[in-house]
Amino acid sequence: MKVTTNHLKNPATVLILLLITMLYTTFAYSENTTPSNIIVVANIADKNKVLTKQQIRHIYMGGALSRQFKPVNLQVGNPIRVDFNTHIVGLTESRIQAYWAQMKFTGRSKPPIEFSNIDAVMSYILAEENAIAYVPADTKIPASLTVVKK
Repeated sequence: MKVTTNHLKNPATVLILLLITMLYTTFAYSENTTPSNIIVVANIADKNKVLTKQQIRHIYMGGALSRQFKPVNLQVGNPIRVDFNTHIVGLTESRIQAYWAQMKFTGRSKPPIEFSNIDAVMSYILAEENAIAYVPADTKIPASLTVVKK
């Protein structure tokens, strides 16, 4: 069926196209990683520390815990970041970017530092006390880091 502007006037056609787009987007994002394929690690002294999803969200969204930790992000568009934002933070990238634009504009908070790849993230958190980052579950984690969320 060829979609024309006449077809787009029909609400049922628009709904079907919207649903197809949503399904495609969901499968495109979920094909690379699943929530169980991401772990959150931190450079902290307490090797028994475990964080909840809500605590991690607060850290990454500039909440009170973000003063205790130094969150690290991968660059926008990275499939691991998309999965982390979707399943742990619970927001889309566009919502997160809008939130941080407002926080920066008002001077209330700064977004997490960004790195282009996992090696750069690991180097940073190994060197920086209280740094926290999400990485693929198959990443080799040095003994000096703590897995705070599996």
